[in-house]
Amino acid sequence: MLHFLVPLAPALLLFKEKWKVAYCFMIATMLVDLDHLLADPIYDPNRCSIGFHPLHEFIPIIFYGVIIFFKPLRYVGIGLVIHMALDSIDCMTRNGVWYV
Repeated sequence: MLHFLVPLAPALLLFKEKWKVAYCFMIATMLVDLDHLLADPIYDPNRCSIGFHPLHEFIPIIFYGVIIFFKPLRYVGIGLVIHMALDSIDCMTRNGVWYV
């Protein structure tokens, strides 16, 4: 649920005139979770996404942070960084493992 609510705040605060477009792009970044389909089993409630799934590893996360600085990709970059931060928080609350 937070993956849909949290992106609304930066969309409204940072992109006041185009907040709907920004929010839609940020929500579209949920597609990054398609990499969960590569796992066996596909869903494991005790598994941390960060560091396990290919698009949730360290190098892609750095890339997501970098693309924030490129205006055409800014919405996507912010959405992906928010997504990874929320997944990291989820790892901490479920498993006591903190990934930043």
